[in-house]
Amino acid sequence: MRRDAGGRADPIGLRGALADRLLVALIAAMALFATCVLAGHEAVSQLAKRWQQGANAAVTVQIPNPTPARMEAALEVLRALPAVREAQAVDPARMAELLRPWLGDVAGLPLPGVIELRLADLAADLVLIGDGVAEAVPGAVTEAHGVFVARLAVVARALSAAALAALLLVAVVGASVLVLAVRAGIAARRDSVMVLHMLGAADRDIAGRFARRTAWLAVLGAILGVALAEALLWALSQLAGPMLPEITPQDLPWLGLAAIPASAVLIAWGATMASILLWLRRLP
Repeated sequence: MRRDAGGRADPIGLRGALADRLLVALIAAMALFATCVLAGHEAVSQLAKRWQQGANAAVTVQIPNPTPARMEAALEVLRALPAVREAQAVDPARMAELLRPWLGDVAGLPLPGVIELRLADLAADLVLIGDGVAEAVPGAVTEAHGVFVARLAVVARALSAAALAALLLVAVVGASVLVLAVRAGIAARRDSVMVLHMLGAADRDIAGRFARRTAWLAVLGAILGVALAEALLWALSQLAGPMLPEITPQDLPWLGLAAIPASAVLIAWGATMASILLWLRRLP
């Protein structure tokens, strides 16, 4: 037993154990944040891909005065075009339900008929499709969503870049925190380090002992942080319910999740080695 400045008993290694627990907690927090950022990056990437695959291939045709004859004529023309994979009239009740949040009760409004298209070829000339429908059904208007989707894709790429920048920031902050935690660990074990140094132990051997222990603590902290982040994200997905698409195990970024503990180990080992070697070289 040894005593602190106040004369109270301080078991050997107590301060070191507290420093180790603090290090694990800090790494767990960094890993949790990194996992959430990675999940956000993956979600934005998947959402942008679905926008491009879905909305880019979607074209709507509006038919004023949508009598059954006019709607059938438009469908017949559209289904005969090689560039159109599928043409389906939108149910008027569904249209009224979609417009209700903005227009309220639309029962008395003269709404146009809407036909939704799925293109077999995204490079198809929409002008030719629109001209063909307008020739068979006067007043028909063809609208594509390519410009809107392109703007959404730009926003998605910007969000993905911001997520990657946040991951880099997490790595830098994590390395800085590790250096501070390692210095606290050195202060807690200063006597042991000084004895080894005076006995002639090589600086790299001393630093290696600390680095291996720090790397092991980094593994524990990173796994704990990733597990907590996955539980948090699962809870959020349950709260979101139908607003988010169903996520299968194949959709998870397993490579990125595995890279978080590996990166934590590399950062911990490198930061510990550099910090302790620099500290040892300053000793007399």
